[in-house]
Amino acid sequence: MRRYAAALAIALSLAGAPLHSATRTSPEPTMDAAAIGRWDITLQTPAGAAPSWLEIRRSGLRTLVGQFVGIVGSARPISHIEVEDGELRFSIPAQWENGPEDLSFKARVQGDSMTGSMTFPDRKRRELTATRAPSLRKPANNIVHWGEPIRLLNGKDLSGWRALGESHWEVADGVLRNMAGGGANLVTERKFTDFKLHVELRLPAGSNSGVYLRGRYEVQIADTQGEPASDGLGAVYGFIAPNEDAGKGPNEWQSLDITLVGRRITVMVNGKTVICDQEIPGITGGALDSDEGVPGPLLLQGDHGAVEFRNLVLTPTQ
Repeated sequence: MRRYAAALAIALSLAGAPLHSATRTSPEPTMDAAAIGRWDITLQTPAGAAPSWLEIRRSGLRTLVGQFVGIVGSARPISHIEVEDGELRFSIPAQWENGPEDLSFKARVQGDSMTGSMTFPDRKRRELTATRAPSLRKPANNIVHWGEPIRLLNGKDLSGWRALGESHWEVADGVLRNMAGGGANLVTERKFTDFKLHVELRLPAGSNSGVYLRGRYEVQIADTQGEPASDGLGAVYGFIAPNEDAGKGPNEWQSLDITLVGRRITVMVNGKTVICDQEIPGITGGALDSDEGVPGPLLLQGDHGAVEFRNLVLTPTQ
């Protein structure tokens, strides 16, 4: 009985003690919560405004991490974003930029805007502004109604398109060709928001191109074989890898069928669905701008390699 009474007393005393491991209140995070989210960045460069993109998210209680897309290249991870005296700071290794240093970023957040600067690996500093990226989310009960198809190539000339620089594009026998050697990108004069796009393409061995949706999101066109990757045929470059390699190989006509509604994208390669209703987080490298909330043109990448296109048909939403 004495042993039972002692055990009962101990149990009662423990019941009244605070259970630190289970019920301890965690301290408030010290990071600037206002910075969390996605940001559309505009850099001021000698050549004019240039786009970039940043995502900031929380890892655990006190650490900010994220990913960054520069003027060119793919999304790259940020392992730690510092917050000190109201200023965000991070550094990441160079990707395609020239120079011996890391790329460094610092900015201050004020509501839905951000101001600051980036210092590139060549030590050149550029001022930046940023706004919160729009969600582009559609209502759950949204029903898409499609309009009339638009043929983007007339098979005769480049009517409806313009080259951004020295053009290596030509039209012959109903086919739009970009000659090897790297030339200008080609953009439509019209701008679009949500649409379905059918593209037929042919690549020589090892070549590389892409189609930018709204001028901001690149669906990769490349002669790639093997394991699917975020820089392979049908990928949303740097963000979303296809679930299989559905390419036919070089010098064969292939097809892409793309549906873009808001940020949601579905991609079919040669009749196989390789990306199904996935969210595009933000702009990809090489985008025309970072103004994600407005319509944009289609862009065909011509500065990487030779490629042929035919039967480009876009069906917009009503």
